[in-house]
Amino acid sequence: MFRSILAAAFIAGATATAFAQDADVVLAVTDVEGLEQLQQEFGAVEAALEASTGLSVELFPVSSRTAAVEAMNSGQVNFVLTGPAEYVVMKELTDAQIVVAWQRPDYYAQIVALADSPIKRAADVKGQSVSFGSVGSTSQHLGPAQALADLGLEYANDYDAQIIRRNVAIEALIRGDIAAVGMNRGHLERARAAYPDVAFRVVARGPDLPNDILVAAPDVPANVFEAVKTAFVDDGEAMMEAVLVGEDNDKYEGGFFLSSVNDADYDYVRDMYRTIGVPSFSAFVGD
Repeated sequence: MFRSILAAAFIAGATATAFAQDADVVLAVTDVEGLEQLQQEFGAVEAALEASTGLSVELFPVSSRTAAVEAMNSGQVNFVLTGPAEYVVMKELTDAQIVVAWQRPDYYAQIVALADSPIKRAADVKGQSVSFGSVGSTSQHLGPAQALADLGLEYANDYDAQIIRRNVAIEALIRGDIAAVGMNRGHLERARAAYPDVAFRVVARGPDLPNDILVAAPDVPANVFEAVKTAFVDDGEAMMEAVLVGEDNDKYEGGFFLSSVNDADYDYVRDMYRTIGVPSFSAFVGD
């Protein structure tokens, strides 16, 4: 059985390498695991990108953010769609080049407390317990921590910073075990729907977060790079229609593909890493 598994893994790896050799564009998405899910969510994007550019496009599944970096550095993929927190590490490890940003409307981090609690503003969390979600998440961990830092509260010093899965954290908030929870706007909307009898209050809100971003390997031919960029800029409406076929891509609804974006736009994310005590960007937090 072990030999069969090893052979299957070898065949899968060989197939993935063949994709990178045979297709002009080999696209990975860092927050989608497994080829089946990737095809469900981005199969329409693959087809639309081929139609717009005339290039051959293949989807390439990766199991993690680290795997995406390894795949790019080994030549298995040449384009990756990733989030802002992941981008700053990918830039450091691969020298990936920005193609276009994928805007997520109303994408910001906030600190949420109960409306009838003593926590009325950000300063009130001092000395209290504040929960954050997935380690390294832009909108559940880094962003909320930075929102407090922007208001003068030092991470894990002015308050007790805890990492608790969001749904569990909301229950703990309602019980009074913690004072506040870091989350994004969509998470708060879902919390209000799940607990219609509970009143929540936003006590801190950060600026709109940097967008998700499509990056290319540094050795992508100029004509391929420009063709892909042009597809999203000039055929943006058709490309967004394809993106929204994916059920989990509704976070992009109402957004745009932005070409006027540069690496410095992600310095705010680098500040977030420093805020939580990570001064370098050579590894993904939480991996």
